[in-house]
Formats: sequence, C-alpha cells, structure tokens
Amino acid sequence: MSKSKKFLITAALPYANGALHFGHIAGCYLPADCFARFARQRGDEVLFLSGSDEFGVAITLAAELAGRTPQEQVDHFHKINSDLFAKLGISFDLFSRTTWEGHVQTTQEFFLDLQKNGHIEEKVTEQLYSEKEQRFLADRYVIGSCPKCGFEEARGDECPKCGGNFEATDLKNPKSKMSNAPLILKETKHWFLRFDHFREKLSHFISEKNWKPNVKNFALSYVEELRERAITRDSTWGVPLPIEGTEDKVFYVWFDAPIGYISIAREWAKKTGKSWQDFWCDEKTTLVNFVGKDNIPFHAIFFPAMIMGQNQPYNLVGDLPANEFLNLEGKQFSKSSGWYIDMQEFLQHFTADQLRYCLAANAPETQDSEFTLKDFQMRVNAELVGKFGNFANRTLVFVHKRCEGKIPPQNKLEEIDLKFLADIEKHSSEIAFSYEGYHLRKASQQIMELAALGNVYFDAKKPWATAKDPATFPDTETTLHNCLICLRALSEASAPIIPEAAAKLMKMLTTDDVLPQSEILFQKVEPEQLLTFAEKLS
Repeated sequence: MSKSKKFLITAALPYANGALHFGHIAGCYLPADCFARFARQRGDEVLFLSGSDEFGVAITLAAELAGRTPQEQVDHFHKINSDLFAKLGISFDLFSRTTWEGHVQTTQEFFLDLQKNGHIEEKVTEQLYSEKEQRFLADRYVIGSCPKCGFEEARGDECPKCGGNFEATDLKNPKSKMSNAPLILKETKHWFLRFDHFREKLSHFISEKNWKPNVKNFALSYVEELRERAITRDSTWGVPLPIEGTEDKVFYVWFDAPIGYISIAREWAKKTGKSWQDFWCDEKTTLVNFVGKDNIPFHAIFFPAMIMGQNQPYNLVGDLPANEFLNLEGKQFSKSSGWYIDMQEFLQHFTADQLRYCLAANAPETQDSEFTLKDFQMRVNAELVGKFGNFANRTLVFVHKRCEGKIPPQNKLEEIDLKFLADIEKHSSEIAFSYEGYHLRKASQQIMELAALGNVYFDAKKPWATAKDPATFPDTETTLHNCLICLRALSEASAPIIPEAAAKLMKMLTTDDVLPQSEILFQKVEPEQLLTFAEKLS
C-alpha cells in the first residue's frame, strides 16, 4: 500500500450575496468534496475548508437595496448556503466565514509582513466623491455617460451598450447610483501592493506546475503584465487597516478573501485543539485550491505573491483544478433574468446523490458543459437505476433467495470468472486514478462501466439456470460471490460521488451471518416531477 499523503483542500469562498446555483456546485464544490472524500477513504490526512466571503462593495450595495445592514445581508446568505452545502453532503471540516473575529488579525498580519518587507506603497489618487452622501463611491455605486459611446446609463466599470471597460473616474457626468447626486473628484490616500516585485519568482513557480494547459498558460501570460494594485478602498465594511488615522479605509475584498483560507484553518484549530500549522506550514502538505475559471488570477498569481511576501513559511498552491462554467439548458445561469433552478426546491423533490451524480457526470472540466432536465432524468433512470441499482438489487435478491442471505463460497473459478475479477481490479484502479487526477467526469463514466460489467457477467453466468440443478449450484455460488465482490468495489468507487447510496449499499453487504434485506438504492425520475422546473424555464 502506498504511503499516505497530506492534503489541505480549499474550495473558493462563495460570496455571501446570493444563493448558490448548480454551476457553482459543479465547477468547484462537488469536485473538491469528491477529492476530499477519496483522499480520506484512501487513508490520507485531509483538512477541507471553505467559508463565506462577506466583505466588499457588492455586499453594502445589495444590503442597502434590500433594506438590510451589511451584517444582516451576509448572515442571511451564509445560512442559505451553509444549509445547501449540508443538504448536498459537502464534507467540509469547517465551513466558516470572513466575518469571524480571527480573520481581522490574520489579514492585518499579512499586510504588516508585506509592508515590513517593502512590498507596500502609499499613493494619493483622485476618486469619485459624493458631497451629498459624504463618502467616496466605488464603481458599483456609480453611473454616468460612457466615455467611449456616450450611453448615459453606463456603470462605473463597464458600458452595457458598447461593452467598453474603463475606470469610474473616466465617466462623463458621474452620478451616485443610490441618490442620483452629482460626483466630484477628490484626493484620497490608498495602499498598493507591488505585485511587480514577484514577477520573476511567480514565472518560475508557475512554469514548474503540472496544471491544466489553459490554467498554466493563462497564469504565465498574466504574470508578464503584473504591476502594482490597490489593496485598500474607502469604506467602513471590511477588514480595517492596522494604521492609525485610517478609520475609513478597509482592505479590498479580493485581498482579504484568500487569506480566509488561513484564518478559517486557525478557527478549525481553535475548535478542535489541533495545529493549523501542521497543514499550512508543513512542506509535506499539498495545497489544492478548487476554483472556477473566473478565480484563476487570484489563486495562481495574487495569493501566491502575497504568500511569497510573508515571513511565515506558508505553503504555496500545489494543484489548481480550475473548472470551466456549467450552463443551464443552453444559456448561462442568471437569477436576475429568471434563468435558474432553485436548488433548495430541487432538493425537496430529488436526492442529493441524484444531483451529485448528474453534476459529476457533466463536470465542466475542460470546457463549458450543460445541465438539462432531460439529461438529469436520463442519467438517473438509465444509469443510476438501470445499471447501478439494477445490478445491486438483482444480486442481493438472488443471494437471499438462493443462499438464505448468507455470503456464498467462491468455488471453482472458470476463465470467465477470472476475467471478471481481473476486470474489477482494473476498473477500480482506473477510477482511483481518475479521482487522483481530478477527473470527476471520467470517474463517473468508469463507475457505470463497472456496474455494466457486473450486469453483463450476471447475464452471461445465468445463475437462475445453474441454481436449478444441484450439480451446477456451486457455480451459482461462485457467480454470486463474485458479484458481491463487484458490489463492494462499486460501493467504494462511488462513495466520493454518491456517498449516501454507497453507504447504504455497503451496509447491505456487511454481515456477521446473514446479509440485510436488499433496499432500492435509487428512485426513477418521472416526467411529471420535472414539470414545475420545466415550466419556469419555458
């Protein structure tokens, strides 16, 4: 048996400003959970963390529009998303949040190390200011005329008409989105991180990584353009600067959010009495950041550079399995335009395992993929029920019917039996290899191939015929014994993706004397069950 490994697994901190949708789960959280479950099952040491990302201008803006305080806003969505993760069986060791008290200290320590090491620069810049509201306004709070096409309802960072990108200070006739008051340019001091100091070190670091080509190539080209970047903004909602006289300055959310991986590990250590440094500062640990493709720059470049500027020996990211996007029925998920499926409602009608399997089988690993209700129904009925569930049920029913529920002996092995057993080993190894390489889609396919293999073997051996004659009954016993071996392999192989069904199956295969009665593992999806969701998308 290979020596166990140590993994610190993180899943991108979900922004506490809305409920998660299928695309978030397929792109980041399910792959992270399946890998964590696989690694634990293999005997590796695992710490699996995430938490709500709770600061930033988008939170304050949405809170104002909803008539809530920022804290009430993040509390609301932290609970919604925590509950969804629990229903989906995402097995975090801790799912926390960046508003927990220890996050402030960790973020400020990060900044002070960067400052001591000469990587922080102060600059005075002109920013848009509302005299009526007595505050500087970030781009999300600003509207005005596009400097490129003249469209009068351009946002602070982009024009929805011509698609142009620009700074909020480039807008003509800028106004507050909240009060419609005119804005002026006013000087304000901010702190910048000199990312250009890390260009050479980052290029060398990324060049040595065995990441997906699209992730590695994107990161390498991005590094070439690295320059200083503001890490503070004028606000009171966020982690405050540890500098006297900067009461209205907080860190940008992109700066403090990845530090949350460390502060949440500290919280886990506080709760468990274990050492967070054993994972974050042990060079034997592999840090695996699971993210969506929109998060690549922060995890491949910005956060590694921030760590390179620290005095603590934090581990740098080892693997970065960044997935593409999952679309819904041919279009991007969009709550604002009503193009989404409410996950809470969906999980009232279907099991977490049904959804987990379908998202894994369609994982957007190398290109954007798609979730459709028709595909969901087909995969549940044809694959989970028709292949996996059918093989488990027919084997276990037969064991009870012909062997009084006792595990039959493995008698003489013919060539067909030996090949079947060898194929089980081969498929099990291939599935493990797929999990290890973060190929969830392939693992799902191989699990169904293993179930199909069992059905083909069962049909070829015809135990219903051999059981009728005492002379051939030993062959029936061998067939069923081998089918039980295949079911155990299936249970273990599928546990990272469909943990509830796999545990249920393993319980049916475990006995001191007589096996428990067979239970149905999966229910079929009937067309009428999908009508409510189909109507909302029509």
